[in-house]
Amino acid sequence: MSEGRAMKMRNIWMACLLALNLPVWAGESVPQTTLPLIPEPMECKVDSGYFYFTPSTTIGVENESQLQLASNFVALLGHTVGFLPGIEVGATEPDVRFTTVATMAPEAYRLMVTAERVTIEASGNAGFFYALQTLRQLLPSAIEGQEPVARNLCRIPALTVNDAPRFEYRGLMIDVSRYFVPKDDLLKIIEVASFLKINKLHLHLVDDNGWRIEIKKYPRLTQVGAWRVKRDEPFPNRRNQVRGEEATEGSYYTQDDIREIVRYAGERQIEVIPEIEMPAHTNSSLAAYPQLACPIEDRFIGVLPGIGGKNSEIVYCAGNDSVFTFLEDVIDEVAELFPSKYIHLGGDEASKVNWARCPKCQARMKAEHIEHIEELQSYFMTRMSNYVRSKGKEVMGWDELTNSTLPEGAIIYGWQGMGKAALKAAEQGHRFVMTPARILYLIRYQGPQWFEPLTYFGNNTLKDVYLYEPVQDDWKPAYESLLMGVQASMWTEFCSSASDVEYQLFPRLLALADVAWAQKGTKDWSRFLTRLDGVLPHVEALGMTCARSMYNIDHKVIPEKNKLRVNFSCIRPDVEIRYTSDGSEPTSASPLYDKPFTVDAATCIKAATFAQGAQMGQTLTLDLGWNLATGKRVITTNENSYVLTNGVRGSLRHTDFEWAGWHDQDASFVLDLGKKSRVSEVTLGCITNSGMAVHKPASIRLLVSNDKKNYRPVGEITYTTEEIFKNRTAVEDARFDHLDVRARYLKFEIKNPGACPAGDIREGQKTWVYFDEVMVR
Repeated sequence: MSEGRAMKMRNIWMACLLALNLPVWAGESVPQTTLPLIPEPMECKVDSGYFYFTPSTTIGVENESQLQLASNFVALLGHTVGFLPGIEVGATEPDVRFTTVATMAPEAYRLMVTAERVTIEASGNAGFFYALQTLRQLLPSAIEGQEPVARNLCRIPALTVNDAPRFEYRGLMIDVSRYFVPKDDLLKIIEVASFLKINKLHLHLVDDNGWRIEIKKYPRLTQVGAWRVKRDEPFPNRRNQVRGEEATEGSYYTQDDIREIVRYAGERQIEVIPEIEMPAHTNSSLAAYPQLACPIEDRFIGVLPGIGGKNSEIVYCAGNDSVFTFLEDVIDEVAELFPSKYIHLGGDEASKVNWARCPKCQARMKAEHIEHIEELQSYFMTRMSNYVRSKGKEVMGWDELTNSTLPEGAIIYGWQGMGKAALKAAEQGHRFVMTPARILYLIRYQGPQWFEPLTYFGNNTLKDVYLYEPVQDDWKPAYESLLMGVQASMWTEFCSSASDVEYQLFPRLLALADVAWAQKGTKDWSRFLTRLDGVLPHVEALGMTCARSMYNIDHKVIPEKNKLRVNFSCIRPDVEIRYTSDGSEPTSASPLYDKPFTVDAATCIKAATFAQGAQMGQTLTLDLGWNLATGKRVITTNENSYVLTNGVRGSLRHTDFEWAGWHDQDASFVLDLGKKSRVSEVTLGCITNSGMAVHKPASIRLLVSNDKKNYRPVGEITYTTEEIFKNRTAVEDARFDHLDVRARYLKFEIKNPGACPAGDIREGQKTWVYFDEVMVR
């Protein structure tokens, strides 16, 4: 981010604080109840007065490791305030004292601040580091930036903090395969993660879309496996590389880069955990060494630019001993580069199609007395797990490992749905980490989808992340003792720049930090927002791109007795929603939304959030159309059918809550016009998103009736296979025109197009049909 843009973003956040009438921590008095700290401390008592850092301030440490921690903290002051407090090992009467208390928990700290001195107590470097992050958050955010800071603002409120984390594992996963995050940008993310007391960085280094770590023994892994063909379409819509096509997009970390990343993270108390995927998600390595695939595989293997279709079924051959030799060699170099006690071996989404047909895999099953194909993956993962354990490391893997016999001691990441598959591992005594896709996968939309960059699936908002409680009431008591912690997982297939990654991470990573550290039963959404507003300026000043999705408006427009009921909401309770109904831009003087309202004609509604006169979020525009169907009842079992007559057209995101969908089935619904009406034209809004197997139907049949019993057909629209499965993302209406009927009931009979055909990017996958609006004239 440029200095100019960073300064602009800091100014925006400062304006937000003022607009919300919240304290600007650089100079205002500190409230007793809510300090700008994330994560929230276990115990915190605020006293009167301040401790000021000055050129004469002295810091006393006990040893060289504490000296390094203190030096990094002091460097912040020297950069922006213009002075460097002195640091001395063994100082007798310092103003800031580090004191080791061996009986404290490993990551716990005690911080005592008076107007005269600061005392920090901890049992080791982790506790001292976290105490310094607390001090850092209490200083003005400008110390993180490039501009000078007035010395009289360099102060800390008098207080006492006793703090320790709830979980030992407070993780962030960054997928650097699908989008390669440049080293310097990754270091920036590590800096902010450590500021939030995150202590684990799970690096997803290997996937179908790129091999991102140099392995000296196998140079083709980065010569070939790190590069893919350029495609401009969204990730799910990208066609695979063809033989002879040049691969020009990609990069990788050299071993020196990895050492720098590990060292930088370690200085900030973050353990970097490498993930080397197996046996699936391996097209990148198989592109480099295709002999490691099953011998029956005769397709060209390239690094996948997207989902890959049937090519994602290409995996390592479980019957080929050369595969294990190769992977053991890779593990040898990875284990040397990463001092972490863990290595993640993936194990997710492994197709068994090739294994079932491969003579080598079948011979392996026979020799090892394996009866079920799923247990062949257990053999594969156990064999590699044993090798990892021989290197003095522990094995981690995704929750698909619970589909067969688990490797000894494997730590399982619960990711599917709400992560409950991890409890199958816990039942067998295995430790586990919760990173449920429905809450903690940060690839998902973080706010109303109309305002968000394109991604897929549903919404995981800031509030959803903050309110997540990993320990459920129906758990057996033993499960909680095996839960190591939680992790936010940032998959990057829709990212094309580091700022895209940052936008998805922040501010949601601040909520994850609170979930991972703060004690159970302490959640308070309003208090969290107050703390967030104090800490986010620091994150911005550190150069991060932060989303403002939390200020945007969710809408729901529901047909009701021939009218439309309009509902607005925002996850922030401390803002006002102002709106207009004449198409003009809303201002702080526009009508205040305080309850749902109805409209009975075509209307252009615009709404936005405001605080103290300042607009906080983007303007929502609802251009409500009106026709004979608007506000009318739709008779069907689909619970989202209200969108068909609510006057709102859907966007190119079929998950934006304005589309009613049917999966792998024919659809049928009846529109009740309320009375016999003359009908000359009927339009049904359809959407195609080839990458997500969303397609137009094979046919739409329109029938009419006046008694809801006897229907007669008045039109049919059919589409060819080529029209249905053309690779695109588009809204395309189906129109019945030149009608001349009088009817009350319109019945739609819709035929599903069937599975995606051979050659399609989603070949063999069952399809969805979605509709957003019925328009009758």
